[in-house]
Amino acid sequence: MKSLYLECNAGISGDMLVAALLDVGADRKALEQALSTIPAHGFTYKISRVSKAGVDCCDFDVVLDAEHENHDHDMAFLHGEGEHHHDHDELRHDTFPVQEHEHTHAHHHEHTHAEYEHHHEHHHDEHVPHEHHHHHEHRGLPEIINIIQQVQMTERARATALRIFDIVAEAESKAHAVPKEQVHFHEVGAIDSIVDIVAIAVCLDSLGVEEVIVPVLCEGQGTIRCQHGILPVPVPATANIMRDYQLKVRILPVDGEFVTPTGAAAVAAIKTTDVLPADFTIAAVGLGAGKRTYERPSILRALLIEHGAQGSATQVCKLEANIDDCSGEVLGYAMERLLAAGALDVQILPAYMKKQRPAWQLQVLCQVEAREAMEKIIFAETTTIGIRHCLMERTVLPRRAGVVETAYGPVAVKTVVTPVGERTYVEYDSAAAVAAAKNVPLQTVYAAAEGIVKE
Repeated sequence: MKSLYLECNAGISGDMLVAALLDVGADRKALEQALSTIPAHGFTYKISRVSKAGVDCCDFDVVLDAEHENHDHDMAFLHGEGEHHHDHDELRHDTFPVQEHEHTHAHHHEHTHAEYEHHHEHHHDEHVPHEHHHHHEHRGLPEIINIIQQVQMTERARATALRIFDIVAEAESKAHAVPKEQVHFHEVGAIDSIVDIVAIAVCLDSLGVEEVIVPVLCEGQGTIRCQHGILPVPVPATANIMRDYQLKVRILPVDGEFVTPTGAAAVAAIKTTDVLPADFTIAAVGLGAGKRTYERPSILRALLIEHGAQGSATQVCKLEANIDDCSGEVLGYAMERLLAAGALDVQILPAYMKKQRPAWQLQVLCQVEAREAMEKIIFAETTTIGIRHCLMERTVLPRRAGVVETAYGPVAVKTVVTPVGERTYVEYDSAAAVAAAKNVPLQTVYAAAEGIVKE
């Protein structure tokens, strides 16, 4: 089994995660295609190499024009100590070719031994209606969803990006006591974070990992300046995400914000477990550099690891609850929430209880460490007053994600390695999205994808 292990000993932010994923082997061409189709302007991006504490790291930098700059890396200003200034202490030794992209698809390449940077420039005036920009662009969730829906990426990546923003929207709505749909993002809704989140989703999807392991998030302490003033660390949105998704946190004896809302939301969206396997081999190592300068160097390490033999056994938790006074719609909503929170599977079975009362049995499979989070959802969203749980062993076959190009568009597939060979299945969500986009029957898309798989 191939897994991604994120070692967040110096926290996590959006740009750190993108850089670490790129460094560990994410597909740069897929990233370039996605970022070139974001319907927004005012930014370029750069992939380069920097030295952090003498260690060579990848750096992903969204460079905003003067109208959009948010001074996110200005340490004195972030901690309420004065005016904006710029102080980049990283030693850069860039290693990637310069590429500038416009909607005319004109490409400019530049190579020197001294400087190799990857720039991506957008000029979308002919595609984006005239807007009045301010120091911060405020976007609501509907506007952000519309932007992400127009980006060229796989449906799996799109779902991840939308999930990350939904998590942030929920956290911000609780922090500001407004409905999620009415949240207007500031730092997180700014174009640099839209770019970061799209890049995270695309890079993770291209790696084709089966699980994401994040044992703990290391966070700093003290205060930091945000859109709303000086706030305690972790800031309210980040703290809400940590609470709602039961992320394990370790507070460091260092002043500063190590975990950003984008970083916390990304972990909440993609983490499948916080338990490392007992033994594994390392297939690749990636180091992502952060922009802020603290006593502890801001480096996020990503490891691609291989573990478990074919048909290896893993442990999961099974939850059961008998329910006889809950409508089907309510149970359906509970199922959606459980799956969104990371349940491995959810089943609702017909049953008969005492005195022959017709009822339902809700069954949930989840990672062992997710049991309490699942129970909270079940108690909150159903009428049950008791939940049974037990540990179970399951045998899991290795699998890998892929994409086939059909006449209707790319469709995600999953290949499972069995003792007698490989079997490839079409992913329903991806096929359904293509069918809806092309206005063709789902079975037509399935047949096209399955025909390619069988070739």
